[in-house]
Amino acid sequence: MTRGVTQQIFTGFRKEARVRLRVKSGKGNVFINGTPLHLLGDEIAREKIMTPLRMDEKFWKSHDFFLHAEGGGMIGVADAVAQAIARSIAASNPATKEKIMGYNRYLLAGDPRRTEPKKPNRRSARRFKQKSYR
Repeated sequence: MTRGVTQQIFTGFRKEARVRLRVKSGKGNVFINGTPLHLLGDEIAREKIMTPLRMDEKFWKSHDFFLHAEGGGMIGVADAVAQAIARSIAASNPATKEKIMGYNRYLLAGDPRRTEPKKPNRRSARRFKQKSYR
């Protein structure tokens, strides 16, 4: 870590996606696995990531966000990234934390939903084999 630059690390989780976020003072750039946010392919994922950033634009424009994502799909990663960014914003400003909690509690607390495990003698978690009477 370089001297004179403050750096903090935050985490975000969603389904199988895991994200580590490093926040440094900067110009408002967001990088996910080294790729700038505006080059991310999915527009819905970009909007999910931008949600917490728009709640505190002063913090966003004065810091750079470096994210390392593992596992999960595009939307799961986007939710995990949004959670990590929301946690970093909430740590910097308690008033913004209340604003985030009022908008979407899962941005700070996490979403507990997971996939249901497959059961024995079935095709999936809830799907039974089709029964034939003739």
